[in-house]
Amino acid sequence: MNLAVLTIFLAALGGAGLALQAPTNAMLGRAAGSAANAALISFLVGSAALGVFCLIARARPDGAALRALPWYAWSGGIYGAFFVAVAAFGAPRIGVGALLTAAVAGQLATGVLLDHLGALGLERHPANLTRMAGLALVVAGAALVRRG
Repeated sequence: MNLAVLTIFLAALGGAGLALQAPTNAMLGRAAGSAANAALISFLVGSAALGVFCLIARARPDGAALRALPWYAWSGGIYGAFFVAVAAFGAPRIGVGALLTAAVAGQLATGVLLDHLGALGLERHPANLTRMAGLALVVAGAALVRRG
């Protein structure tokens, strides 16, 4: 299996996990009293799981490299926490399908922009007509899933 196929498979598997994460965190939010509490608990459990994985894999961070990062490189957890809280709040209100199609539309729009700009150290991939048509189809799909 080549690396691109493996990466696509793992991304699809991660997407399936996001679909499962929304309703399970909604359940957690109801029991914990809020979407914010659900996100906190979810991140604590996830951090513990990653800690165990890092111990098993003997993955050790490079302190000097971490200190050299720009401030915004540390913001990924904030985006993740926001999404988990929104998913816990939104899944019971609009459904997992509508929630995730809106999220995918937002991800794709941002991804196309970041690629076009070559932002945040990414290789530049210009936003051509084909990419914009794909983005429009995803946004249309999100609207259709919500209407249905």
